Amino acid sequence: MFSALDVSTSALVAQRIRITAIAGNIANISTTHNEQGEPQPYQPRYVTFQVDPSVGAFGAKGVRVSGVRVDNRPPRYKYEPGHPDAIRQGPMRGYVAYPDINLMTEFTDALEAARAYEANLGAIEITKDMTQQTLRILA
Repeated sequence: MFSALDVSTSALVAQRIRITAIAGNIANISTTHNEQGEPQPYQPRYVTFQVDPSVGAFGAKGVRVSGVRVDNRPPRYKYEPGHPDAIRQGPMRGYVAYPDINLMTEFTDALEAARAYEANLGAIEITKDMTQQTLRILA
């Protein structure tokens, strides 16, 4: 029973990290400077999962975050000549470089991660109830 709890818990942790990355992407959808204050659009982050054989037993395996990938896609340009971060000279004059983040994709990913989180919470609750029923039968 505890193995099932470990597997679900590993998935909860992984999905929480994924939701945090998605929230960061959505929050920085209009960010035109990097962490050092240089004029470079925010680079979105994407979480990748990996099977964790150290979690679980009897053939069940957990999940872990293998890494958070920074996507180096080219920026999305929008013509805004009055913006303080607009390009001042050259062929892209008047354009502002924004992160190439698709809001619909981010919302869909957030919804999927939230559903997976809820499903694992449900699995934990069922495992807990089964454990309690087993102890009642044995006691």
